[in-house]
Amino acid sequence: MDVDASFIRAHPGPPEISMRRLILATLAVTALAGPALAANDTPPTVAPKFESVPQDAVLSYNLIGLNITDAANNTVGEIKDLAIVHDKLVGYIISVGGFLGMGEHYVAVSPSSVALGYDADAKKWKAIIGATKDQLKSAPEFKYDGKFKR
Repeated sequence: MDVDASFIRAHPGPPEISMRRLILATLAVTALAGPALAANDTPPTVAPKFESVPQDAVLSYNLIGLNITDAANNTVGEIKDLAIVHDKLVGYIISVGGFLGMGEHYVAVSPSSVALGYDADAKKWKAIIGATKDQLKSAPEFKYDGKFKR
């Protein structure tokens, strides 16, 4: 391969090294830019899969705002939110204490910790947990911050 003298003065070293540096630099820029661009991309869409909903299913609007009682029928909290991970319900966010939104303490509990049922006579849903209000108040707090900030 013939290379003229001006190229050698401007680009010291064999031309293969310069080409190699150019390729490595291009790959590095591409690799670093890839994840940044991917983070802003919208998720791919898929065709809907339709489901039938059985009559004994519980809908989210039946849960959010539902008071939770203890075994003695004392109100101990209220379901404020649902935690869903990978299409699966993994927790109820329960508000304990507070008044008119002030001083509320939030805790996240497993769905298996709360017994749900429909009272046909009263025509409303009921939720019972095996804990007192004080036990829930002393549980680790769930905070609405970071990506959960309201």
